[in-house]
Amino acid sequence: MSTELRTDTDARARTTTPVIADSATGISLTVQDGVAIIAYDQPQSPVNTLNSRIGPVFEQCFACIERDDTITGAVLVSAKVDSWIAGADIEELTHIRTAQEGETLSRNGHALLDRLAAMRKPVVAAIHGAALGGGLEVALACRYRIATEHVKTVLALPEVQLGLIPGAGGTQRLPRLVGLQAALDMILTGKNIRAKKAWQMGLVHELVHPAILREVAMTRVRDLAAGRTPPVKARVQSTSDMLLEDNAIGRKLVFRKARESVMQKTQGKYPAPLAALDVIQHGYAEGAEAGQREEARRFGALAVSPVCRQLASLFFATTALKKDNGLPDGMTATPRPVTKIAVLGAGFMGAGITGVAVQAGTQVRLKDASLDRLATGWKSVRDVLRERLKKRQITRLQMDETLSLIGGTTDYRGFGNVDIVIEAVFEELAVKHQVLREVQAVAPEAIFASNTSTIPIRDIAAAAARPDRVLGMHFFSPVHKMPLLEIIVTPATSPETIVTAVQYGRKLGKTVIVVQDGAGFYVNRILAPYLNEAGRLLDEGAKIDEVDAALTAFGFPVGPITLLDEVGLDIAGKSGPIMAAAFGDRMLPSESLRRMVEGGRVGRKSKQGFYRYDESGKRVGVDETVYALTPAGATRQRVAVEEIQRRCVLPMLNEAVRCLQHGIIRNARDGDIGAVFGIGFPPFLGGPVPLSRHAWSAHGHRTARCVERALCGALRAGGVAARDGGNRTALSSVTCRDRRCCRFLLLFSP
Repeated sequence: MSTELRTDTDARARTTTPVIADSATGISLTVQDGVAIIAYDQPQSPVNTLNSRIGPVFEQCFACIERDDTITGAVLVSAKVDSWIAGADIEELTHIRTAQEGETLSRNGHALLDRLAAMRKPVVAAIHGAALGGGLEVALACRYRIATEHVKTVLALPEVQLGLIPGAGGTQRLPRLVGLQAALDMILTGKNIRAKKAWQMGLVHELVHPAILREVAMTRVRDLAAGRTPPVKARVQSTSDMLLEDNAIGRKLVFRKARESVMQKTQGKYPAPLAALDVIQHGYAEGAEAGQREEARRFGALAVSPVCRQLASLFFATTALKKDNGLPDGMTATPRPVTKIAVLGAGFMGAGITGVAVQAGTQVRLKDASLDRLATGWKSVRDVLRERLKKRQITRLQMDETLSLIGGTTDYRGFGNVDIVIEAVFEELAVKHQVLREVQAVAPEAIFASNTSTIPIRDIAAAAARPDRVLGMHFFSPVHKMPLLEIIVTPATSPETIVTAVQYGRKLGKTVIVVQDGAGFYVNRILAPYLNEAGRLLDEGAKIDEVDAALTAFGFPVGPITLLDEVGLDIAGKSGPIMAAAFGDRMLPSESLRRMVEGGRVGRKSKQGFYRYDESGKRVGVDETVYALTPAGATRQRVAVEEIQRRCVLPMLNEAVRCLQHGIIRNARDGDIGAVFGIGFPPFLGGPVPLSRHAWSAHGHRTARCVERALCGALRAGGVAARDGGNRTALSSVTCRDRRCCRFLLLFSP
């Protein structure tokens, strides 16, 4: 440890108090007018995190404060610009090898924060920026908490998103501070709480402007030390809350309802929320000390669980992606600034893109063929903003200012100075060629980005005067909710164009992956065989709701049939022939889907799809008349859940590995991020690429006879791909007509 104790001359003249400075951790203690300032500035890191090295330094600070009678108390601050403490060091957590190691780490956290909570001199947490996970647990152990009323200041316990539970006492302190139901809402969802909401619920005592945070915090230290009561907002409990939370019977009901909700949302695939419920309930029944012991035990077990490992892997993948410029290794380019864009098409996708752009502060020129369509698009953006206003995420003034960034037009006036033009017009190549020529005539320097979901970008760029400025920016629906942006590049796309699009996509708040051009790109390409196989199950007599239920039980947020209804059967019908033309029979749409499209059923938007919908668009059950359109007719048969899952998921895994081998995606990381953030692939499985490594070992006992029957056929005909660059994965697309087995098969060479 590089801790250095030194005596500052001026400080000695005022207080004779030593100053602690630890260069390794970035923790320092100074004294100002009798108040200790503990500042944390983790070196070589944009944020402060908690690790095993900081505990002894904090202990030393606490001891110094306690033994020096000239110090009245302390303020805990961050020296980072817009971040307080962002939680535990995730990389350190991945080094935990046994449950006992994880339990010991949690117990050490308890000891440190119990020491902080027991300080006889007051410690005030002065919070500006994110106080997350262990950072919030540190604040909870302080006697008083002040937060800045600033957009960067959020508080959360997001451990469940990494497959963990709070491990430094958060499961015990938070419920006793804000109430059981509010605490469960935070711990079981991991959601961010903004500063004003935190004050309203009693999580922080006071809100101030960032400019006076430290000054007010020092005043509160002196008030507390002198026995004066600072301003504290009392937590308001409704009568129902008191009836539920202030007695054992009411709490039992709260826990039961919370457990039912968790099981409904997670299908039991994520152990952390259930463990958190157990630990909190144990603390209420046996006391906080027993609750902490149980917290440590369960934290240790979760830290080495497969789910935690996979979620941590996704965390590191998304973190690494934020630093990726989208270019091949070693290549660099300088992105152009983007302050104004144009969006072609004010329909559902065009309006969605416009909405996220203006919320990012970008001026948008929205073009469509008629004023009525423009008005509809503007209204769609307004509705999204109204929802944010209703949730008090923005003010009325902010809403009005955001809407003022939209300028509507039915021609190309105002396009001369746009930086990017995003095309979201009808999904026909001739239409896209027309608008591309028109755009490059009036805005030759602008990047032209197509939001097409299936048409190859090279085909669109064939009409371009500047193909180097053409790429795809594939947003997912609904744009304001879906986190992924897929940027599609061709060999002609310039590095500057790529890095500009990547940087702007991140400005929009999207997780960005860069993929090579090809039919369906990456996300829709791996989604197509999944949806097609679900349709084939209907062809053969499976029930609509049972297919959906099997895949939600697997871990998808919605089933494939529901997804088809949500996306629109007309869109799926248009993309099917494109995919089949590019990849052959394995991408042929099901007969059921073809007949649905021919029958004019397009899904929820027409209130006619595989499911029935009421006038408001709410789903009310399976439309039994659909079965008459399928090859199997009205006769339905029960198909085993496991078979439905294998038949739908394994083709997706196959296609993901193909995309990796064929260079559509640059690496497995991008493939996993694209699947999880783009189509809701179960995060607890890590993504399709890691899961594919286990597919053969997991299902070999059921598919061995498929292989035996296919050896002299598909495999010898070239179904198995050669090894690629040392990659041990070999791929087969064996088609099996024995419906007891999966249709597609992944093989791995030894």
